[in-house]
Amino acid sequence: MLDAKGETTEIIGLHENGSTFRRRKGEVTMRTLESMLAEHPFFQGFDPNHLHMLAHSASEDKFGEQEYIFSEGEKAGKFYAILKGKVALEAFAAQHGQIAIETLAGGEVLGWSWLFPPYRWQFSARVVEPTQVIVMDGVYLRDKAEEDHDFGYELVKRVAPVIVQQVQQLLDVYGVYGPHKRGAS
Repeated sequence: MLDAKGETTEIIGLHENGSTFRRRKGEVTMRTLESMLAEHPFFQGFDPNHLHMLAHSASEDKFGEQEYIFSEGEKAGKFYAILKGKVALEAFAAQHGQIAIETLAGGEVLGWSWLFPPYRWQFSARVVEPTQVIVMDGVYLRDKAEEDHDFGYELVKRVAPVIVQQVQQLLDVYGVYGPHKRGAS
């Protein structure tokens, strides 16, 4: 397809509203990734300079059904913004094997273990349906968070509720307490 300047473009993704991500044929630009991140619910409202930092370490990737994005116990070094698809977070239970904790979909983020020592995945992430993500280098982001505390604070402020949600899901799966007990503290 030709753009307004007569250059060949290609569709690289779809927004949930049906509009398309386009780029010049054969080119993925940081600007495109920056725009995609800005539209992702997790990053909406991020300072433009911080979005630029995120995009600097970002790339797109796709995963097929039943593929593992990462496995529990492995070294953690990536942060994933899910554009579309579904991913099951799983934990290993000695008497039950892999147990699904939560299913994540487009508009959510995956993987926070790169942010906290010992930098090992606390869960496994298995693709339930073909998934498209933006992958960011967690070590780079961690270093930038140390250099720019405003960026680091904003990142941790947004990751913390994700961790709390996953811990609550884990407690529900293991039957520690039901949803009606939450918020009692």
